[in-house]
Amino acid sequence: MNPIPLKIAYIGGGSRLWARNLMIDLALCPDLTGEVALYDIDMESARLNEQLGNWIHSARPAGVQSHWHYRAVPALQDALQSADFVILSVQPGPLELMAEEIALAEAYGLFFPVGDTTGAPGLIRGLRSALIYREFAEAIAAVCPKAWVINYSNPMTICTRTLTRVAPGLKVFGCCHEVFGTQAMLARIAGQYLRIEPPARNEIPVHVMGINHFTWVDRAEYQGRDLLELLKHHLEQPGTLRPYTQAEVESWNDWFRSAEQVKFGLFQRFGILAAAGDRHLVEFLPGFVRSPETLFQWGVIRTPVAWRIERWKSAPQKTRDWIQGVTPFVLERSGEEGIHMLRALLGLGDLVTNVNMENIGQISNAPPRAVVETNAHFSRANIRPLSAGALPAGLAPLIHQHIANQELIIEGALTKNMDLAFQAFFHDPTNHLPMDSCWELFNRMLQANRKYLPTLAGALETRPSR
Repeated sequence: MNPIPLKIAYIGGGSRLWARNLMIDLALCPDLTGEVALYDIDMESARLNEQLGNWIHSARPAGVQSHWHYRAVPALQDALQSADFVILSVQPGPLELMAEEIALAEAYGLFFPVGDTTGAPGLIRGLRSALIYREFAEAIAAVCPKAWVINYSNPMTICTRTLTRVAPGLKVFGCCHEVFGTQAMLARIAGQYLRIEPPARNEIPVHVMGINHFTWVDRAEYQGRDLLELLKHHLEQPGTLRPYTQAEVESWNDWFRSAEQVKFGLFQRFGILAAAGDRHLVEFLPGFVRSPETLFQWGVIRTPVAWRIERWKSAPQKTRDWIQGVTPFVLERSGEEGIHMLRALLGLGDLVTNVNMENIGQISNAPPRAVVETNAHFSRANIRPLSAGALPAGLAPLIHQHIANQELIIEGALTKNMDLAFQAFFHDPTNHLPMDSCWELFNRMLQANRKYLPTLAGALETRPSR
C-alpha cells in the first residue's frame, strides 16, 4: 500500500523536545508521508526545525522509513492552510517569566515543584494560555475547521478546553504521557512479585478517570492479574512507605524522579491509584507545597526553572551538532502515542489510549463539556471516549473544585473579568493565604505579566486593595 499523504501544521516548538520526537516518529512510520509546516513566533527556531527535519530525510540515517518535507512559514495561517492535523506545542510565555512567578509564590510560602498546571503560577500561566489559544481556535476554525487538533501544551486542560470553548465545532484532543509512567511503575511491580521480566508499559491496561495531571486509575491488570491488589501487597513491605531527607532527594541528580510516596499514600487513604508523578500531584492537594521540608519528606524534588532555561538555550546547538555530524544521531521511537493516534484516525489500525477531551458523559458526575482525561477508542475518522463511570465520592469534590477553577480562569481571560480569575486563584486547594495576601500576590503576578496580559493587568490598577 502506498503511504498516505498528509499535511501537518506544527505550531510552536515547546522545549524543542516535542518537535524532535515528532520528526523521529514520522521518519519511522512507513505508511505516512507528506509535509510538515512549522510555525513559531521565533522564526529562527522554526527554521532550525526545518533544517533538522529535511536533513533527516536527505541524509537518511539508519532506520528512516518514510519521506517528509519540512517548511518553516512566517504566519500561523500559512501553516494551517489545508492542514489535516494541527499539533500545538507552545511555551506560553518565556521561561524567565515562569521563574519569576514561582519565585513570587515562594515569597508567600507556596513552593511549587513544577508550576505549569495549577496553583498560583499554573493558574496565571492558564490566563496567558487561554488568550493564546483563543487566537489558535479562531484561526483553525477559519482556515482548516475539519483538521484534527492535538494539544501537547500545559496547562493541558485549560489549553484544550479553550479551543472548544471558543470554537465548539473543532475536533480537539489533548495528549499527556503521565499515565504512561504509572503503567511503567505497575509493570515493575508485576515483574518484582510475579517474578517475570517486567512487561512493556502498554501491556498494562488501565482504567483512567480524572483531569490532566490529577488522573486516577481504579483498575489495572496484567494477563488477568489484578495489579492494584499486587500494589497493596507492595505497600505492606518494609521500607516501601517512609520519609525521605533533603540530602537523599538532592542526591538523585534527576529533576523528574518520583519516589511515589504521594501516589502510594493517596492509594492507602482513597483506595484508588493516582496516575501522575508526585511533582504534579502535590500541586493539586492541600498541605504539601507549604514548605520545602514537607516536599523533601515526601520525596518530591522541585525542578529548577534555571535548569529549564539552560536546557532551552542549549537545545539549538544540540540540533546543529547532529546535522554537522559532531554527535551521532540515532533514530529511536519516542514512546509517545501521537503517531499511533494519527494512524488510527486514518484507518490504519484501532487504538485505545488515554486522552483529554470534552466530557460528553464518559465521567458521569463531572460537568458536561469540561475537559476530562479518560481512555478513548481511536478508529477511522473517529474518537469515542470510553465510559469511566463516576469519580469516587472522596475525590469528586476536589476534582470538581479544580474543574471550576479552570473554567473560571478561561472565562476570566476571555471576558477580561479579573474577579473570576481571582476567585479561581483564591479557591485553589494549595492556597493557605488570607484574602488580602492572596489579592496582593495575584496583583503582583499580573503585573509581572504586563507584557503578556496588558489589558488584564491594567484592569486591576484602579481596583482598591485592603
